[in-house]
Parts: sequence; C-alpha cells; structure tokens
Amino acid sequence: MVKITRFDRLLASTALVLVLALSSHTAVAQQPDKPVQASVPVPDTSLPPPLTAKDVAAPAKQAAPVVKDEPKQNATAPSAEPAKAAAASTTASTDNPVADKLRELITSRQLDRLVSRKADRAGIEAYYSARNYAPLWVSNNAANERAKAAIAYMAHADAVGLDPSDYPTPDFKSVTTPDALAEAELKLTTSALTFARHAQIGRINFTRVGADIQYDLNAPEPADVLTKLADGNDAAKVLDGFNPPHAEFKALKAKLAELRKGPAVSDTKPESKPEQPRVYVPDGKIIRPGMKDARVVALRKRLAIAGDKENPLYDDAVRDAVKTFQTESDIGVDGNLGPNTVRALNGERKETHYASADPIDTIIVNMERWRWVPRNLGNPHVIVNVPDYSLTLYNNDKVYWHTKIVAGKPGLATPMVSAEMKFITVNPTWNVPPSIIEKEYLPALQEDPQALDRIGLKLTQDADGTIHISQPPGAGNALGRIRFNFPNKFLVYQHDTPDKHLFAKEKRAFSHGCMRVQNPLTYGEKLLSLVLPKEHYTEARLESMFGGSEININFPTFIPVHLTYQTAFVDEAGKLQLREDVYGRDAKMFAILKSNERKVADIAVERAPNTSSKPVRMPVGMYGGGSGYSYGGGNNFFDWIFGGPQGGPHPYPPRNIPPPRNGNGRYSWR
Repeated sequence: MVKITRFDRLLASTALVLVLALSSHTAVAQQPDKPVQASVPVPDTSLPPPLTAKDVAAPAKQAAPVVKDEPKQNATAPSAEPAKAAAASTTASTDNPVADKLRELITSRQLDRLVSRKADRAGIEAYYSARNYAPLWVSNNAANERAKAAIAYMAHADAVGLDPSDYPTPDFKSVTTPDALAEAELKLTTSALTFARHAQIGRINFTRVGADIQYDLNAPEPADVLTKLADGNDAAKVLDGFNPPHAEFKALKAKLAELRKGPAVSDTKPESKPEQPRVYVPDGKIIRPGMKDARVVALRKRLAIAGDKENPLYDDAVRDAVKTFQTESDIGVDGNLGPNTVRALNGERKETHYASADPIDTIIVNMERWRWVPRNLGNPHVIVNVPDYSLTLYNNDKVYWHTKIVAGKPGLATPMVSAEMKFITVNPTWNVPPSIIEKEYLPALQEDPQALDRIGLKLTQDADGTIHISQPPGAGNALGRIRFNFPNKFLVYQHDTPDKHLFAKEKRAFSHGCMRVQNPLTYGEKLLSLVLPKEHYTEARLESMFGGSEININFPTFIPVHLTYQTAFVDEAGKLQLREDVYGRDAKMFAILKSNERKVADIAVERAPNTSSKPVRMPVGMYGGGSGYSYGGGNNFFDWIFGGPQGGPHPYPPRNIPPPRNGNGRYSWR
C-alpha cells in the first residue's frame, strides 16, 4: 500500500490548477475581445477531502465516450457552420439522399448517359452545383407541384405545334428510391430543356430546309431555363413563355385548336331547311359598275341583293355585294364581275398545289417557321409574305400600309431573312448580280451580241478580269425609279419595276429573288413619314426627284424587314388563309417531320457557301481593255467568247434557245 501524505495531495492539486490555468490562458489568447484580467490564473487554496480506498485502487479501463446528439461526420460532409452558410444561399439543404445521388450523377460520367446534348450537360452542372444539388422537381421523395405542372404542359405540346413524344417525362409514382428519383429528376430536366429550345428556335433547323434561309437563332441558356422554372410560380406558364410572342403565331395556334376540335355541336343545324339550288351566273365579258348586262339579273338573284331582282344595271349595291363575296372567297377584290368571280359564284374551285395538304400540317410548319423569326420584330417593321405576294408595313403593331409584290420564281426564290432597311435610292443604277451575269447574260450574249445594247446595259471589265454589267438610271431601268435597300447576304432588295402588268396576275413569281413593289412611290412616302416625319416627303416630292443621277435618302433609324414564307395565316377578319407552297418549303418540312431525319432535325447542317455574289472573271485582255466593248474584230471579249482570233474552247457552249423575254418583248432579268 502506498503511503500518500497530505503534502503530496497538495502538490497534485497545485499542478492541476496550473494546467487549468494554462488552458484558460490559451483559450483567451484566441479571443482577444475578452478582458485581459480573465486570463490571470487563480490557484485553488482549498484542501482536498481525505483519500479513500477507492482513490488508491488501480484505475479501471474506461470506454470511449459516446456523443449521442452530434451528427455523423465523413470526408465529404461539411461542418456545421459552413452548412448553415450554404443553406442561406440555396433553397434546400444538402442533407438529402436525392441531392446526394444527383451530386453523384452530375459529377460523374453517368451524366453523359442520361443527357446527350453537351450544352444541356453544362447547364445542368452549373445550375445544380450552385444549389448544392438540391432537386428542382422532387420534394419529400415525390414529384412536387412544379413537376406536375411541367409534365401536364409538355403532354399537350401539340397545342403549340410540337410533338409530345419528343419530351418524355418520368412516372414519379413508380419510383421511390433516391437513385430512381435522381434519375427521374434529370429526365424531366432534360425534357424541359429540350422543349424550351424547340419552342424558342424550332424543332427543325432552317439549314435543313434550304440554303436560301438565314436567321440568327438564339437558343435559351439551359441554366437560365432551369432558374426561371425554379423562380416561377407556374412551370407551365414558364415553359409556354418560350414560344413565339407574335400575334401571327398565336392566331395560328387558335386555328389549330379549332381544326382539331372540329365543328361545334351548336354549329350543326339539323332542323334547317334544305339548301336552295344555286343560281348559275353565265360566263362573259367583265362587267363593271355603271354597265348594263342581262347577267346582272342572275347576279342579283345569286347574291340575294335587295331591291329589283330584274334590274340589269350594275349599280353600287351590286358592286358592294360582289366585293363582299370576293373578300369571303379569298379572290381578288375589285368589285367587278370577272372570270375568277364567276367561277367562284358557280362553285368551281381553283386548282391549287396546296389543296391536297392537310391544313393542320400546313399550320404546324408555319408555326415552326415563326420560331425562326426574331422575337422583336421592331417598330415600325415590314413583313413580306412571299406565298401571298404581299408586303405590309406595320406601325405600333397595326397595319400602316399594304401592297402587292412580285417575288422570285421557283429555282430563284426570294430568300427568308431578316435585315434592316437603311436608305432609299431614287434613280438607282442596276448593277447586275454576278450570278445573273454568269448564268444568263453571258449565255444570252453568245446567242445575240446585241442583247445588252437593246436594253441599255453597259459591260465593263476591271484590270483583274472582273466583268461588270450595269444599267444606268432611267424610265426603262429594271429597278424602275426607286429602290429600297436592306443589305443582306442574298443581295436582294425591294424596288420599282417597268413591268406593271405583272401585278394583275394572281400568282406573281417572276423575279430573280428581289421584290417588285406595285406602288413604290406610296411605299416611299409611308416609310419616310415614319423615319423622317419632319421632312414631309410625298409621292409628288419623290417623283420630282426623278432624273439621271442616283439620290440616296438615308434613314436616321433603321426599319427591320422580315421576308417570310406564310402558306397559312389568319387575316384581319379572323379567317384562316392558305396559299400555294410555291417553293416547296412546306413539302420539305413535312418530309422531315415524317421521316427518321426528325430525330436530328434540330441540328444544323453545313450548306455550300453562297456564291451568288462571287465576281465573274474572264481572261484579262479578252475584252477591249476594260473601257467598254466593241462589236468589231480584234482582241476583245466577244472575239474570245464567240470564237474569234484567240481560239480555244468557248466558256459557254452554243445554246439552241433564245434568251428569255417578257410579255412586252423586252428582256426581263430581275
């Protein structure tokens, strides 16, 4: 037995006090804001109690202390304080098994398996990592209200012209484990991102439809899409917001719903009287107001015009009734009784290329093309509808002016593009595009060396061999007296024309891609009234500027011009209008959507570069020194092209067809 003296106990007690004092001093050193006096150790002078037998027994082996209330710690779990800070910057804690699984999926190669698109993977990683991988669609191990709203909306994507099968959604009722819920989360995220992209820029990339289409498509950023969904109160509303905002798109959406629904029950009238036999209107010459004709009697009966049905006079009442019928029948409205009106009155349908197409399919592809157009059309702005052969100037979202146009012929289509009109040119010089020089003028000159001279064109050649053909300003200029310039990669513009007779035709696809405007002086006046209102330009003032020199009128603010292809649109009366698929763009899009190509249709394809503006060059010296051409002998361009002294093969083989002429006997190239 060890003898322990009171002195020994005193020493031990003193040592314990010193150890505690040192510990207290260290703690205070880490907290400089505490008073210094608190760090001075004070020894315990009280005497310890007497020892017992238990005090001197051998110490027993003690178990490690168990802390019941502390959370488990591991290498990846954050400490308590950082966790609180993270929770303050996110919407959910990472103490969530689904979040843990999302972290595992997103930070590993498994994300490549679940999400095929690289940009979507990057957006998913950015969004979820910023939220500590908290789920967007899952709450309390089940689909939340946000998920239910998104799933329900995408299940009816056909309402906005898209296919619900392109946006598969998970069945959250059948998944319960964190692994399955995490994968379901990412599946719904991927479909939401795909829908947002298709809704905003199209299910079909325009490059797959034609090389003569160019738009700046701005796909939504995936992380931004997810942020909007997280911040919004209604996921369906957020997703719908990626569709085009244009009134034209919304009108087509409404017509699509009407066609799919079919006629309402209230529209059927089983108790109505049988339809009376239609009065037949005989064919004959055009009848105009003020004329008398026996056929007017039949016309009065056919249209049930009030008054004397036997009156043969084509008066104002008859004219107004005919205009109403022409408007309702979607034919030219002039108030005269012409052959087209007679055929429509007698129930004879015009033969068209679009009649066989399903109107629903036609509406869908037109809605798709609206996704390519800029979201902001501008104010004011111009819309050209090629299949309708029309041009409309809008101001404050209302029709400001409307006119007919002549558009590009098939094979030389008016392109689809958006650009900005920057100036008007009065008395324009026509610089013939290189593509027309190469493909039409040079072959025509081979047939007829006098062709250019007869239509007042001038041919020159640069020192590098580049050929230029131009037509000076004048009444016979192919561009007429005024040109409207909106620079674009396809080198097309709007302009006047000397061939006014073409506007009387129903189908007006005759140009090389440019748009000929029926009333160009009125167009100029309307445009300038919006961009230069204080200058007071009028048709008369513009006409007074006609002469032999070009005059440019620059716009202080540019006017957006949108060249569109609307084979289906809703007119101001709320009626669905269908037009001929003159360039086959509808047919191409139908084929894509109904073939295997639809799986990759939203991916752009490479197109051959546009060479329409590539200069045409001929060997230097083959054309009269570059200062004009002559028809005599010698080393000039025509000697070379037509087999003169230079010899060698001709760049263009002889043709057996004459160069094209228009209906007036003049050459017509633009």
